[in-house]
Amino acid sequence: MSGKASSSQSSIGLSRSSALSHVYIQYPPLRCNVPGSRGLFYDDGNKLILSPTSDQVFSWKTVPFSPLVAPTSDSISEGPILSIRCSLDEKFIAIQRSNHEVQFRHRETGETFSQRCRPESESILGFFWTDCPLCDIVFVKTSGLDLFVYNSELKSLQLVETRKLIVSWYVYTHESRLVLLASGMQCKTFNGFQLSSAGVIRLPRFDMAMAKSEANSKPVLAAEDINIVTVYGRIYCLQVDRVAMLLHSYRFYRDAVIQQGSLPIYSSRIAVSVVDNVVLVHQNDAKVVILYDIYADSRAPISAPLPLLLRGFPRFNTSVSQSSREDSGSSGANVVPDNEAVIYGDDWTFLVPEFICDVANRLLWKIHLDLEAISASSSEVPSVLEFLQRRKLEANKAKQLCLAIARTVILERSPVPMVARAMDVLVTSYSHSVKTGSYLKGIKSEKTSPSSVPHVSSPRSGADVSASRVDSLEKSVKHASAAAAGVDNEYASDSEENPSSEPPTTNLSDLQIFDGNNPLNANGSEQQEAQLTSPAISPEEMYSFVFAPVEEEIVGDPSYLVAIIVEFLHSANSEKVKVHPNLYVLTIQLLVRNERYAELGLFVINKIVEPSKEVALQLLESGRQNFQTRKLGLDMLRQLSLHHDYVLFLVQDGYYLEALRYARKYKVNNVRPSLFLEAAFASNDSQHLAAILRFFSDFIPGFQNTSDHNTYYRILNEMNSSIAA
Repeated sequence: MSGKASSSQSSIGLSRSSALSHVYIQYPPLRCNVPGSRGLFYDDGNKLILSPTSDQVFSWKTVPFSPLVAPTSDSISEGPILSIRCSLDEKFIAIQRSNHEVQFRHRETGETFSQRCRPESESILGFFWTDCPLCDIVFVKTSGLDLFVYNSELKSLQLVETRKLIVSWYVYTHESRLVLLASGMQCKTFNGFQLSSAGVIRLPRFDMAMAKSEANSKPVLAAEDINIVTVYGRIYCLQVDRVAMLLHSYRFYRDAVIQQGSLPIYSSRIAVSVVDNVVLVHQNDAKVVILYDIYADSRAPISAPLPLLLRGFPRFNTSVSQSSREDSGSSGANVVPDNEAVIYGDDWTFLVPEFICDVANRLLWKIHLDLEAISASSSEVPSVLEFLQRRKLEANKAKQLCLAIARTVILERSPVPMVARAMDVLVTSYSHSVKTGSYLKGIKSEKTSPSSVPHVSSPRSGADVSASRVDSLEKSVKHASAAAAGVDNEYASDSEENPSSEPPTTNLSDLQIFDGNNPLNANGSEQQEAQLTSPAISPEEMYSFVFAPVEEEIVGDPSYLVAIIVEFLHSANSEKVKVHPNLYVLTIQLLVRNERYAELGLFVINKIVEPSKEVALQLLESGRQNFQTRKLGLDMLRQLSLHHDYVLFLVQDGYYLEALRYARKYKVNNVRPSLFLEAAFASNDSQHLAAILRFFSDFIPGFQNTSDHNTYYRILNEMNSSIAA
């Protein structure tokens, strides 16, 4: 896919904070400018930006992305540089010096050696390091693939296998471990290989769609028209058909490559990014971005096309007049160059999944989604919630937006069926996250492994390639059993990412994404360091941050809120999710407020309100004005075997003899005798008081020596004396 953008430049006005946008880049960028730089190269295997000079190569880590990261440097020998990559163990630097030679330098010892091909019959299109057990490095040549291992004794490469093919150009991503080799007159015939920790898997040969511009014209597919991306664990190829103005998508399975459909494009120069599993199609001429969430194979854009926004740019610096700069006597270290505010500049190269390299100015930008803006742009609340629940990069922000949306739709008294669908989305998402373990260990995808672009400033035949990531670490555990075969189960791959809906079913198996010896979704090291809460919302959070605040704000008849809570309870019951008792307590309070005691009774009897101590106590409290409600509370205490509490409330209601019999039957020994004695005394019934004294004297050793016995025995005598008199 072309890294070049439109020849015209956007104005700095796009950097206004008030501008509408769903996608933005954040100022400042990572500046990769060093004196004598001979270009920028991207090493997606190690996630490095490399900038060589005549005798050194500087490298910046891109993950985690930090504009302030300092470069490291290595010495290299002079000579031309077509591409440069570090080995995955970081021991070697490999530099392609020509179409026939790759030079290797040991970073610690400084020793060098070279690997050459036959210049009369073949050319080296490029190379990549691999963690495949069969080889350490792969050369892609016009005659096919050469697989090498490093021989430490001979200090050279040893050829282990050759795959003979005619190759015009290639694309490769380390993230997918997938290489596509183009051949044919139109370069639309592809052979694919995945070189993973499970070995080498050869994909079926396939052709890509190409529309004809004229009867006798056959357009040729170029490397910049192809991007390999990973979305929700699925490996896709996105192909630009400039004649048909379509972006075709192909999905890779172990035994098949299937075209999934096409998306319209509105510019002959487009670029693709993938941020948090959302596909961004940059229309460079129009300077807008179209967002697609292709989960469940949807072809509809998330929202209307909007420009890419530059955030955080210090506009006050750009407005400094030339005269004031001259008066200052200095160019000003704090004055930001205007060219850093250019959007879709001529020399922008998009590194899939989420980087933009400004080659001319030696800048690297990271692309971000504005979840708040995306949420605000749609009135389809259930769809917005589903979208937010699939987000992992900013899980906390997605969660807060979901909570805010849920509060708003209730306060605005949206139609109950619509709110019910919203509740279904949130409950289903939480249920799924609990089952997969992602609720406690949500994964933030700070993992970026953009494309393998050996020379960013000039994308060449095998250079413009791309990669993506998958967001759920838990999914890799499910995939482990398929590691030996190099495939994963299609449902396991898809369903981990969307707790809200079922993925399309198929009998095919996706290619597995690997890292090291374990099946992996993206970059393992980054997954471990980027854990945070899942966007899923627990029932406790629904009560604390949705229903309780709404109950405080809502005015008038609470029937609407009760209806919404009932819908939430229905969803929770369907998913077998345990609801927080406080929500049942709130439901009781709302029903009692409207004196809907009969309805409350049905809620309890039919288990719409689940039994708990909190619920029982609320029923007892609310039943002060309604005997039947209070009886429901007492029955619930007994049902829950809360014998101590049941005895206390029987005594409190004056049923102390019944309480005494119950306490004896269920061996409730921790109730103070004084409670029964006080109740009997209050009833002014000497026979009851005498019976209780006799009971405790018979069943509690030493009771006759207590102050309670002495006090109430004296009171009993006084009561009997007064009766006799």
